[in-house]
Amino acid sequence: MSASATIIKEIPLNGTKKGLITVSKVDTPYGEGSDSVASIGISLSGDAKNPEWKVHLPLGNIDEVIDALKLVK
Repeated sequence: MSASATIIKEIPLNGTKKGLITVSKVDTPYGEGSDSVASIGISLSGDAKNPEWKVHLPLGNIDEVIDALKLVK
């Protein structure tokens, strides 16, 4: 079974004309039996489905990552 991604939100990328930050939930990202992840993608061209950069976060790490991002801010 292949991964299926659901886009949760698209956010304009500050400082760009067309760029987007895309937050998605990806089910079975690494094949059958793998846990779902949150995917954060960056697209300078505005193509939410094909970001130039992305990171996958296990769902169990989201709260801690949010706390760390708040410290950066």
